[in-house]
Amino acid sequence: MTGTITIPTGERAIIRVFTLDMRPEQVKFLSETGALEQVLGIEEMNRDQIEIFSTDDLEELGLTGYLIEGCGLSPEEIDPQSDVLSAIKGDVLLIRSRAFGGRETRLNPADQIQLVATLSEPSTNWSGTPIETASAQLYSATKQSPRAARARARRIGFTLFAVMMALITIVLLLLVF
Repeated sequence: MTGTITIPTGERAIIRVFTLDMRPEQVKFLSETGALEQVLGIEEMNRDQIEIFSTDDLEELGLTGYLIEGCGLSPEEIDPQSDVLSAIKGDVLLIRSRAFGGRETRLNPADQIQLVATLSEPSTNWSGTPIETASAQLYSATKQSPRAARARARRIGFTLFAVMMALITIVLLLLVF
C-alpha cells in the first residue's frame, strides 16, 4: 500500500503516475462514475484530468515517450526516473493536479494502486520587461476636440441611417414586385 498521499491546497503542474495491479475488468470498472474516487478514498475529482491506459497500447513510444510527447514533460524531468518508468508494464493511472480543483486532498489508494512517480509539468514564465514605448503610456493617444468628436459621431450616424434606409427600400421594392 502506498499510504496517504497529501495534495496541498493550490497545487499546480504536477502529474502523479500510478501502477494498477488489477484484472482488466477491474481496470475497466474504474471508468465508471465514482469507482476511481472510491478506490482512491476521496469524495470527488475532475475526471477530465485523469488517464487510465495500458502501457501495451503505447507500443514503441513507451510510457516515458508518452509523458514527454503526450503530456509535454521535459526529458530532464523524466531522466532521473526513466528506469522505473520504462520498467512499468500493464495498466497505468495518470492524475494531474487539476483533478483536485485546487483543494487540499488526501488520497488513500487501495492496495492495488501504487504511486510510482510524481513529475512536474513545465510552467509558463509570464514575466517580462516593462514596455518603454510612448504608445504604451496611459492617455498617450491624441485627444480629439469636442467639435471633431461630434462631427465624427454625426458621420457615423448618417452612414448607419443611409444603410438602413437603403435596406428598407430594397425590401419594399422586392415585396411590391
